[in-house]
Amino acid sequence: MQSKAKTPNEYIETLPRDRAEIISAIRKAVKRNLPRGFEETMQYGMLSYVVPHKLYPAGYHVKPSDALPFISIASQKNHIAVYHMGLQGKLLEWFTTAWKKHSAKKLDMGKSCIRFKKPEDVPLPLIAELAAKVTPQQWVDEYEYLKDQRQKK
Repeated sequence: MQSKAKTPNEYIETLPRDRAEIISAIRKAVKRNLPRGFEETMQYGMLSYVVPHKLYPAGYHVKPSDALPFISIASQKNHIAVYHMGLQGKLLEWFTTAWKKHSAKKLDMGKSCIRFKKPEDVPLPLIAELAAKVTPQQWVDEYEYLKDQRQKK
């Protein structure tokens, strides 16, 4: 479900109470741990953390007028979603290993989306740790590398 909210606070206010509580908790965990330089915004109808144009003027290749997305949080129809655009390679290996230490649940994950059926399924300490792992410059470097790889195909 894409929200029409203009601000993160407005987005949370539009959610049912149980979803608002967990989205707020995820937001707090991410904001406390995200390296300096990322900015919080609403992007694609989700609460998002982006590399701003002042740090990466090229923006997102799909729509260069948009800042480069990194982490997004959303309340979807049937799940709570944490999108992490850089979750691949060694970071993905770390995450899947760490998941087993933080949750007895099976990891429900797509290419960049981690899905949680219930609010109590969200391992907040793990999400906090994940948020701290990559700086804006590291994400830009990885993004540029991945973009170059796609173009070579």
